[in-house]
Amino acid sequence: MSGITELSLLIKSMSPKLQAEEYVFCSVPKQAFSQYALLEPICTFQEKEGITLIVTVQQAMQANLSFDGKFKQITLQVHSSLDAVGLTAAVSTKLASVGISANVVAAYFHDHVYVPSDKADEAMEALLELSEAGK
Repeated sequence: MSGITELSLLIKSMSPKLQAEEYVFCSVPKQAFSQYALLEPICTFQEKEGITLIVTVQQAMQANLSFDGKFKQITLQVHSSLDAVGLTAAVSTKLASVGISANVVAAYFHDHVYVPSDKADEAMEALLELSEAGK
C-alpha cells in the first residue's frame, strides 16, 4: 500500500490524534548509541553531531539524558505517501499561524507532529480546524 498523495484528501482525512505520552529530544554521541538503544526510543536520527533520540520524559530522566523542552506527539492517522507534496507545509503553516512550533517526523505510514506540551490542546484545535476546512 503506497499511501495517499492528493493533498486535499490528506488534509481532510488526517484525523489528528493526541498521544498520551510526553516526549523529549535528546542527543547522544554516535559511539554511545548502543547503551541508549535499550531505551527503545520512538525515533532515532543520525546526524554528524550525534544521534538524536526521541524518548519519553521518564526514559530520559532515568538515563540522565539532558533535554530542552517537553513535547506531545500528534499522529496524523491518514496513510500519507512518502511522495505526497504539501502535507507537512500545510500542517506547519496552520500551527505557525497560531504561534505553535511543529517538529514533524514522517514515518512509513503516518506523519507525527511534536508540539510543545503546553500548546498540545491548542495545536489539536488548529489541526482539526484545518481538516474540517478541507472537507
